[in-house]
Amino acid sequence: MSKPVALTIAGSDPSGGAGLQADLKTFAAHGVYGVSATTVLTAQNERRFEILPVSLAFIGAQIDALFEEFQIDAIKIGMLANQQTVQAVINALQRHNRDRAIMVVVDPILRASNGGMALDERGMVLLRDELFPLANLIKPNLAEAALLLGEPVANNPQQMSHQAASLLQFGCECVLLSGGHLAGPDCVDVLAHASGCATLYARKLDVGEVHGTGCTLTSAITANLAKGHVASKAVDLARTYLQGLLAQKHQLNRNGVARSLDHLFITVNKSEN
Repeated sequence: MSKPVALTIAGSDPSGGAGLQADLKTFAAHGVYGVSATTVLTAQNERRFEILPVSLAFIGAQIDALFEEFQIDAIKIGMLANQQTVQAVINALQRHNRDRAIMVVVDPILRASNGGMALDERGMVLLRDELFPLANLIKPNLAEAALLLGEPVANNPQQMSHQAASLLQFGCECVLLSGGHLAGPDCVDVLAHASGCATLYARKLDVGEVHGTGCTLTSAITANLAKGHVASKAVDLARTYLQGLLAQKHQLNRNGVARSLDHLFITVNKSEN
């Protein structure tokens, strides 16, 4: 296959705004062939969040079937509902990525957008202590970083840099701490790695609540890693893609409150440098 291939291991969002549906559309927008393994079925909107985890054996079977057919270049890991789901994904990575040749990105989804817990406590500990060391990059938001570290939520770029650097202790190569909800005129992200932290700024757009921005940013990073970009370039390109989607006027108005991105409104030239 001539295109890079990216695998999303994530929950299903029937609205298509987040989860593996958003991941696959984002991969396509980047010229990357997307394949998926479903970890959790959800029934969700702004008022409800119900989940039905997929069995450990069937998660493994999906991933094994994909590795039998495709040469995977990058993996994005999203919603994992419980300790058993996290363990199933760890087992699969240990089977199929022993040489660490495949880039792995983890979006540690700990809470649903409506405030409910999306991962149980035992699952969070296993995620942090055993899955993060298998990852090239993790992308928590402010609330998730605070939960993972047992600290208050960061409220300025200096605290974000401290927490991003602290998350490296769990064994991942890079941390992108996304600060879209930080007060102020700018969206602030911090990229931390062994040689230091970089604080990244983008002007906030007055677009209201948009569903699935975290999933979209993470899957765009994964797509760019699948295309061979280093982590810092993959993050830069992904942030530009997300900013472009937020700026365009074709988002779907779902219920008058939250909107979903039109992921394919922007297609990225696969030969960009």
